[in-house]
Amino acid sequence: MKRAFLQLHIAVFLAGFTGILGRLITLNEGMIVWYRLLITALTMWLLFGWLKRIQKIPVNDILKITAVGFIAAMHWVTFYGSIKYSNVSVALVCFSAISFFTALFEPLILKKRINWVELLLGLVTLSGIYIIFHFDTQFKTGIIIGIISAVLASLFPIYNREFLKRINVETMLTWQQTGGFLVLSVLLPFYLQKFPTESFFPNWENIGWLLVLAWFCSVIAFQLSANALKRLSAFTVNLTYNLEPVYGILLAFAVYNENKYLGKGFYIGFAVIAAALIAHVIILIRVERKLTHDAAE
Repeated sequence: MKRAFLQLHIAVFLAGFTGILGRLITLNEGMIVWYRLLITALTMWLLFGWLKRIQKIPVNDILKITAVGFIAAMHWVTFYGSIKYSNVSVALVCFSAISFFTALFEPLILKKRINWVELLLGLVTLSGIYIIFHFDTQFKTGIIIGIISAVLASLFPIYNREFLKRINVETMLTWQQTGGFLVLSVLLPFYLQKFPTESFFPNWENIGWLLVLAWFCSVIAFQLSANALKRLSAFTVNLTYNLEPVYGILLAFAVYNENKYLGKGFYIGFAVIAAALIAHVIILIRVERKLTHDAAE
């Protein structure tokens, strides 16, 4: 059990590290995601193929997974774009808005009842982001792009849950990374025409960080969280992933000293968001305890 907890926290820490890498890699955000998907997809085909974990699935499912892979790719493009136009801390704070958009879109997509508590907590999170938007005007463009990133990030996990009911995780992720790469490859020339870049090819330093991003923050992080899920409940895994923005912001403070460039508006807004996350954690724990108690009776 201790090993599973350690694996889970390492996976969440690696996920939080993606923001730091987004700033370290000097390529345009579109090129970062293109290389990330290329390396990750190739690695998954080789690794999961060798492990014989890739299933044969219908073409219709491949097309659906590809569409979701493109949504995920655009989430990453806008996430790294938010970092480029603001900083790591602001981008990760905006990422916290995923809770509101998930509470809003999941009932609409899956035809479920709206969870009004989660929706309310999501609105509190949005109010925290608005405080930052209002006080730190230098980050407005980055915040807008970050909100778009959170909208996209809320969508693909909803569809993934439906895929995982009949497709194993390795197959879904491999086709998702591949599909996202192929669609982004078609659209990237148009994107680069609108948002030109001076460099299309990474230097040796960028190659090293891209390998870290693809292998450690994508492939290995997934493997660690999947192994942890075998021993821990989905509730525990999802709860722990709430720490991702916290880890990322602390890393940004440590590596880039971003705390020196953030005004009081950021800290007020972040405090509001943290309060909403803590309230959400308390509610989830109470729900889990009630379910456990009811099951024991």
